[in-house]
Amino acid sequence: MAGTKRKAESAATPTKKPKSASSNEKPAKRARKSETATEESSGKSQNAAPKSVFNDEEKSFPRGGASVLTPLEHKQIQIQATQDVLFEQAGLKRTGEDGLNDGASDAGEQDAPKAGKKRKSKKSKKSHEADEVEDEAIRVEGLSLQKLIPGTLVLGQVTEVTPRSIVLSLPNNLIGFVALTAISDQLTARIEKLVEEQESGSADGSDSEDYEDVNPKDMFHVGQYLRACVTSTEENSIGGGAAKKKIELSINPSLVNRGITKSSIIVNSTIQASVVSNEDHGLVMEMGLDEPQLKGFLPKSEVGHNLKHADIQEGSVLMCFVSRLNPDGRIVTLSADYQKAGNVKKLPYITEAPTIDVFVPGTAVDLLVADVTSTTVTGKIMGLIDATADAVHSGAANNAADLNEKYKIGSRVKARIICTFPGADPKKVGVSLLDHVVSLSRRMSGKPKEKKDPLVLLPISSFIEEAKVIRVESRAGLYLDLGVRDVVGFAHISRLADGQVDLPTSESGPFKVDSTHRCRIIGYNPMDGLFQVSLQQKVLDQPFLRLQDIRIGQIAKGKVRRLIVNKKGNTSVLVDLSEGITGVVPEMHMADIRLQHPDRKFREGASVTARVLSVDIEKHSVQLTLKKSLVNSDKEPWTDFASVPVGAEGHGTLVDVKISGAVVKFYGDATAWLPAAEMSETYIEDATRHFQKGQVVNVRVILIDQDANRVLVSCKDPNAVDSDKEALFQSLNVGDIARGTILEKGVDSATVDLGHGVRGVLRVGQLTDGSEKKDRSTMARIRVGGPLEDIVVLDKHNKTRTVTLSNKPSLRKAAQAKKLVTQFSDIKSGATIHGFVRAILPEKVFVEFGGGVVGLLFKSQLPDDIKDTANFGLRQDQSITARVNHGDPSQSRFWLSMIPEADASPTNSRMQETSGEATVNAVDSVVKTTTDLSFGTTTIVQIKSVKSTQMNVLVADNVQGRIHVAEIFNNWEEIQNPKRPLRPFKIDEKVPVKVIGMHDARNNRFLPITHRQGRTPIFEMTLKKDADILSLHSITEGSPYIAFVNNITDRYVWANLSANIRGRIDYFDLTDDLSLLEDVEGNFPIGSALRVRVKVIDPATGRLDLTAASSLSAKALDLKDLQAGLVLPARVTKVLDSHIVVQINENIAGPIHIEQLADDYDKAQASNFKVGEIIRVCVLDTDVPNKKITLSTRPSKVLSSSLPVRDPEFQSISQLKVHQVVRGFVQKVTDKGIFVRLGPRIQAFVKISHLSDSYIKDWKSGFQVDQLVTGKVIAADPKLKNPQLSLKKSVVEGTYVKPLELKDFKVGQIVTAKIRQVQEYGVFLVVDGSKNVSGLCHKSQMADSKVEDVKALYKEGDAVKAKILMVNRKKRIINFGLKYSQIKGEESDEEEDDDTDEKDAIAGADESEISEMDVGDEDADMRSVKSDESNEDDVSLLHKAEDDKDGEDDEDEDTEAPAKSNVVGLSTPGFDWTGTALDFDDYKAAADSSSDEDTTKKKKKHKKATIKEDRTGDLDAHGPQSVADYERLLLGQPNSAELWVRYMVFQRELNEIEKARQIARRALATMNPREEKARLDVWTALLHLENDFSSDDLIEDTFKEACQYNDAREMHERMIKIYISSGKLDKADTLYTTMTKTKVFTPDPLLWLSYATFLLSTLSPPSPSRAHALLPRAVQSVPAEQHRYLTSKFAALEYKSPNGDPERGRTIFEGLVDLYPKRGDLWDMYLSLEMGHGGEEQVRGLFERMSKAAKRKRGEKMFARWRAWEEGLGNGGGKGVDRVLALEQEWREKKVGKGVGRSSIDLG
Repeated sequence: MAGTKRKAESAATPTKKPKSASSNEKPAKRARKSETATEESSGKSQNAAPKSVFNDEEKSFPRGGASVLTPLEHKQIQIQATQDVLFEQAGLKRTGEDGLNDGASDAGEQDAPKAGKKRKSKKSKKSHEADEVEDEAIRVEGLSLQKLIPGTLVLGQVTEVTPRSIVLSLPNNLIGFVALTAISDQLTARIEKLVEEQESGSADGSDSEDYEDVNPKDMFHVGQYLRACVTSTEENSIGGGAAKKKIELSINPSLVNRGITKSSIIVNSTIQASVVSNEDHGLVMEMGLDEPQLKGFLPKSEVGHNLKHADIQEGSVLMCFVSRLNPDGRIVTLSADYQKAGNVKKLPYITEAPTIDVFVPGTAVDLLVADVTSTTVTGKIMGLIDATADAVHSGAANNAADLNEKYKIGSRVKARIICTFPGADPKKVGVSLLDHVVSLSRRMSGKPKEKKDPLVLLPISSFIEEAKVIRVESRAGLYLDLGVRDVVGFAHISRLADGQVDLPTSESGPFKVDSTHRCRIIGYNPMDGLFQVSLQQKVLDQPFLRLQDIRIGQIAKGKVRRLIVNKKGNTSVLVDLSEGITGVVPEMHMADIRLQHPDRKFREGASVTARVLSVDIEKHSVQLTLKKSLVNSDKEPWTDFASVPVGAEGHGTLVDVKISGAVVKFYGDATAWLPAAEMSETYIEDATRHFQKGQVVNVRVILIDQDANRVLVSCKDPNAVDSDKEALFQSLNVGDIARGTILEKGVDSATVDLGHGVRGVLRVGQLTDGSEKKDRSTMARIRVGGPLEDIVVLDKHNKTRTVTLSNKPSLRKAAQAKKLVTQFSDIKSGATIHGFVRAILPEKVFVEFGGGVVGLLFKSQLPDDIKDTANFGLRQDQSITARVNHGDPSQSRFWLSMIPEADASPTNSRMQETSGEATVNAVDSVVKTTTDLSFGTTTIVQIKSVKSTQMNVLVADNVQGRIHVAEIFNNWEEIQNPKRPLRPFKIDEKVPVKVIGMHDARNNRFLPITHRQGRTPIFEMTLKKDADILSLHSITEGSPYIAFVNNITDRYVWANLSANIRGRIDYFDLTDDLSLLEDVEGNFPIGSALRVRVKVIDPATGRLDLTAASSLSAKALDLKDLQAGLVLPARVTKVLDSHIVVQINENIAGPIHIEQLADDYDKAQASNFKVGEIIRVCVLDTDVPNKKITLSTRPSKVLSSSLPVRDPEFQSISQLKVHQVVRGFVQKVTDKGIFVRLGPRIQAFVKISHLSDSYIKDWKSGFQVDQLVTGKVIAADPKLKNPQLSLKKSVVEGTYVKPLELKDFKVGQIVTAKIRQVQEYGVFLVVDGSKNVSGLCHKSQMADSKVEDVKALYKEGDAVKAKILMVNRKKRIINFGLKYSQIKGEESDEEEDDDTDEKDAIAGADESEISEMDVGDEDADMRSVKSDESNEDDVSLLHKAEDDKDGEDDEDEDTEAPAKSNVVGLSTPGFDWTGTALDFDDYKAAADSSSDEDTTKKKKKHKKATIKEDRTGDLDAHGPQSVADYERLLLGQPNSAELWVRYMVFQRELNEIEKARQIARRALATMNPREEKARLDVWTALLHLENDFSSDDLIEDTFKEACQYNDAREMHERMIKIYISSGKLDKADTLYTTMTKTKVFTPDPLLWLSYATFLLSTLSPPSPSRAHALLPRAVQSVPAEQHRYLTSKFAALEYKSPNGDPERGRTIFEGLVDLYPKRGDLWDMYLSLEMGHGGEEQVRGLFERMSKAAKRKRGEKMFARWRAWEEGLGNGGGKGVDRVLALEQEWREKKVGKGVGRSSIDLG
């Protein structure tokens, strides 16, 4: 009999229905009896209980067993029972507010106190306290660094994936970092395996590159949501600055799923799982729960549209949602499709909660609003737990309106949990009401169909000129409208100004609502959906905020931070480019020449101009160059050779010079090879003789081979000089008068042709002897092509074959009179000479003459009227006439003076020079001036302060000195306290000293007495009797000294022998007592004294090694001196995964293996040690002949033997006992098994058969060297070479079951097995739980129907149920059958034979497994069924009939009743709404029907009753939702391209790419050929599909085919758009190039314009040079009548494109208007572009030119337009408008004179 479809009336159906303890019992009658019994036993009134939906007249059908409850009522009862249990566990009672009062009557509700009034109650004290707690308001808290504690769970979004970590964006503008080892256990195992393979490969000397690479970028994507657990919030100090907290996270499922158990997993709950393996039908997932047998399965169709199933790797982590629980409880079906899980309109939130542990971040919930403020929302989730939404995640930040208007108290809203508060009491969680968080998507901005990522619209570091304040939070900050839709900005109160500001208010003050401010984007948090902005002026002024803002090759200005020296002695300069961004200038790039004293050139804080060489985002490094040749280069920097044509010229740096050539490096990673043959026009035999590393060369590209990644460059000039050019160049001498012609003219220089190709450079400062204005005026008058007479050759450059010229009259006259200085021999003392300024320093001026001769002009020799002016009133290249003061022929130096000779008094000068600075209140009255303090001078000083390494003293009030601790004591006996040698000296004490030198306080170094720098010199002094200065050359090896500790590093102690000499002492040379090394800083503090001997001295490198040991070699330990049990300190020198290496002294070093690191192997991790760390080690054994030592750091060895030892070490086999459980580390993995290390000499062997209870297909992959394993000893005979272990869980835990053998099997027996091998003729099976019993199942016995392809049906590793068909024990052969009829028939017989309950249960479970496996493959086509399940009113439930006496069965059978109710799709005669009939074969259908059968034994089988319901109307309401829907619609609309394309998209979302491709082909074959537009759309969709998922060859074939059936030009344009939209710009470029070579396309000017626009605006990086080269080619291809249009559009493109050259566009337009002077449209276009992109002077010039040839009507319009433009500049009524009116008057008068003007002119 068919079932009756019932719906409970809404008035009679409660929202929650209480049920009895046996709530899972299916028969309704028993439920009513139980309820009646409960009522009678309790004796309490049930007046408050809701009215039952049962009617007395309703009866169950006899023997039918049908329930009178609807599915909705079943679910309500289950939810109610769960909540009852939770409230009973918590000791709470229901309040009755929801109609589910736990009280006995209505009195409980009547006696409740009213809100706001205090009333005495008769309730107990405990109940009263509970009410008070409940009345307290929930405190709204947002996440912050202070509130984040380890164990906090948060929901985060991936913002960046680096090779070392994953960056997660957390709520409330927090950022967390996930290390690679905190992702999943599977990924950690992969990394360890990779490291092991690389180490073994390096040990073997092989360079194999076949290692499996682990790249997090292939496992995670930006925008992915993950649940994370906070593991640490430690403070890290970066760069010596303020400490910053770093949030360290873990996404390991075992941490983030903590608290979730098997019983608490419900549908729609959130589980984070890691991928164990990638199978054909889906992913096997590890959920990290305590139940290891519980596994997760993620079907292929539920992976999500952002991921490709085939690309998901082992170890990846996904946040999943539970979609189904298998009946056997061993498999949880998961879903990672965020489109379904985040569907806001139909949000799948949890409706039941076994425990509150299910409320974890990422879970969607239904929130009951309890309280609403203007910025926050609080509420309850299912009445179990409090939830809060702060100002950011309540949506208040994005909406200026009050939240009270949006959310009403008592209403329900959909939310998603984003964090937990572990310390909160009572428990509460944080939720988000933001749409993008609830929908698990990324917040987008813009119109609905034009939404973009906010960072695309407003990149970080961009400026907002007018940001409007929309909300003010006084203690938090401002929310601003940035002009971007749906996304606002937040400025923290600390970011409002550089200094402190008053608390902002919304009504008044500078930050009131609707006020506008200029701000800058400093960050974006995708979780909050907020921009972080700053209004601080210092932020607005910063050139860069992050490394991404720095372009390679750009000019950057910064300030020198300091100079650093690496271990090799190379010096580098650190340059601060911006706050937090520091660049490094290598020694090679400090200058064009090698600097002897870089510290003099690069002072701290000095401003420098540099060019960016490279930027490494991952390493956070920027490399700069300060070479003037690169910084001042006008050539485009080369970062790669993709856009560099052959023949291009550029500057590069030689980084490696060899005999055959040199490697030239440009910018970024661009390098090229410069052969020796291309270095010069002359023959070069050895390039190292002519070129040096770091040299900048100007090269030209001669070959680019992109495939071979090979680029060749040349230094040769393409226009090599001929004999005439060489002769002319050789004939020119410095000081000659020449003539030439201007070739080129720039802003600061001009190029002059002197004839025959010889070129000279004439700088603007060399034009006149006058002012800078006069030089500029003269440069402006020079015309290209004009002659230059009587110019002076200042210098010749032999390498470039160029000369430097001058047009200064003073130099010309000197040259004509043969008095121009061209070499040092021309210098004569007292002579007056003419030159020009070369450089200006604060204290001197360099004056240059001919031939590069330079003289020095000190400030003291300048006239008094210019001494105090800026730069002394001079500029570069300014003419100078000076007198030679004196010269130094030995060094070719001379000094100049501009003071008249009569005013210069040598005597006075000498007196001033030697007088020195007068002392003030000198301690020693003898010292009058600083000149009295010469080397060796004895004086008296007063101690000002005493430090650990020096004493600061006063010579006078204005003269300071210092005495280094090494310059105080004459011998060791004078030192009273070696640890504090300077303690006896007191402040203000006067001591006699001797002067030995000067002290450079800035660089902290010793200087000779002649180096007196600064206004307040610091003298170096000594208390020793001998005042000689110690030098390295006077030190001999073995000589003793007293040293004083100056610095302590990781390995050495640095000590001073004197104020100017210091050396290093190795830790093991510090003392004979090695125990003192445990605290080096405590036992040898800074300033302490040591008796040392010189160990090694190298004066060339300045290296000095010392030792403080009593003897150089006598006390050195050797292996033979070490005995077992000796505890010594050692230094860690290397840390590996499997062991650490320590060094005891120079002679002894050894490894400590992982089993010797700790007494508990769980804590034995090499990563706990750091290189350089000093630790205690215990000597276990020494092998002197083999020079080996065994060491241990176990606490029981190095501290106390009484400490507990969890994992003892075994020295011999006799210490092991059979059945003893031990732990050890895998030593080796072989083909026969593994070896486990139990001690230094004990290795246990584990056979393959004892590795696991279950069959492992690839057992080697499950074990790795140094893996910790637990096993039981099964053989420990001392005669054995190796003891034997078993790792089987059953053996270790004592549940060992003997494996079955062949003799234990019988014909007809049903067994479970796994497929071992698949062949064309059948499959080989291995029986579970057997001793490797394996046999064949022939293909004829695999299915009831004929099997064509065995490999398509089964694969290796599949679990199956088989029937034994034949057993031959003699031949040891066994055959199986897999036919469903055989297995099913056998099971039916077992039921009829009335076997035991235990066998029935096992058989039922196995059958459930098989049916579940079969059904698991159907998820891809069950779309409509799932959508039907979401609406309970449309669900049809099918119940099996059962006898009345079955209703009285025991409880065990009743508990299985819910599993018998299955939800199926709606079916109608002749049509399947689920769509499953399209793809399922008979075998799967049979398996599905098997899963629907009743698993309870001893019951008769009845036909299922089905409900038929017509739902064809849903197609119009909801559109097609399944394969069948689309097929039906296509029958009526076969020519609809939109429908076909939607069908393709539908399959693509299911990841069925091949089906989508087949649908496209069906469409092209079905559609009418006349529907050209529709067919073109289908071709385009197919190309989109192939572009996303196919290879390049398949894309090319499909594109060619599309061109054959459609318009080729249209297909090319669409293909280009497809490439551009998918980011394949190189392929779009290639396709454009192909089109320009096809004559069919080239006549169209739009092609050339489109290509040029692509090169200028779309291509990355842009290629302006290629775009410029298109115009000549286009003119040759386009018809002549379209040349003007084409050329004008190209010129306009130069103006409009951001990468265009307006000057080039201006040149093109000048040519056009010159060729077509009467074309008004050209003039108008030219004028419009200049008005939009040019300068005011260019626009006025164009207007004037147009007015001269304008006719009457056009002239009037032109002048009117000119006046309007001038007025628009803000000069209305000013000079601009007056001038226009005057010109217009003049123009009209001319026209009147010609008879064409008007009789009266009105200028108004």
